[in-house]
Amino acid sequence: MIEATVEQLYLMKLFGMAEGLREQMNVPEYHDLGFEERLGILVDKERLYRENRRLKTLASKAHFRHPSACFENIDFRTRRGMTKDGLFRLCQNDWIKNHHNLIVIGPTGVGKTFIACALGTSAIRHGISALYVRMPRLIQELKVARGDGSYVKLLKRLQRMKLLIIDDWGLNPFTDEARRDLLEILEDRHQVRSTIIASQLPIDMWHDVIGDPTLADAICDRVVHNAHKIIMTGESMRKTHAGLT
Repeated sequence: MIEATVEQLYLMKLFGMAEGLREQMNVPEYHDLGFEERLGILVDKERLYRENRRLKTLASKAHFRHPSACFENIDFRTRRGMTKDGLFRLCQNDWIKNHHNLIVIGPTGVGKTFIACALGTSAIRHGISALYVRMPRLIQELKVARGDGSYVKLLKRLQRMKLLIIDDWGLNPFTDEARRDLLEILEDRHQVRSTIIASQLPIDMWHDVIGDPTLADAICDRVVHNAHKIIMTGESMRKTHAGLT
């Protein structure tokens, strides 16, 4: 009879309750509990199962460059211009709830991408949707979407993300089409969503690499003025790890 009940729970996609019921039947300690207590435990199992599944789905859709990046895995032993307390405060996600942005600046290999992905992981742990993209790849995807008619759909997908991480900002000079695409994305997100931008270029060089003064002003206005900033320093972590190897 219990197996039939478990089967019915699976058919109704109550997987957490099904596994919880199996556990209750196999662990003698549960037999001393009353009906209400055991039912409450089953409900908690189902809630936890669904929450874990939702977080796994968010993580898989984020496409982080470093899936294992999280606050616990950040190396604070090497001085890179950031503090543990400062990163911990950012991991509380208040800046995302307030629709602020974050700019991570530093030389190549210093760990900008890892920090950005770690903050993305922190957001996902709190049920906040996130997406990681590299700027060159994003520009290419927008170009293809414009050609196959899915441009508006892609813009809406980017707009829905509560946290958008744009890596390798300014790695290549901006074309006129790229400037206008980027302005569309940032306009959709301005004061309603949060964006992390990781770049090797100091902020005062952004106007030059964007190119068009008017569009550069518009783009920077939507990113910089309400942004928290992390300025990273030091040698490449890849060089350090290569030396250790």
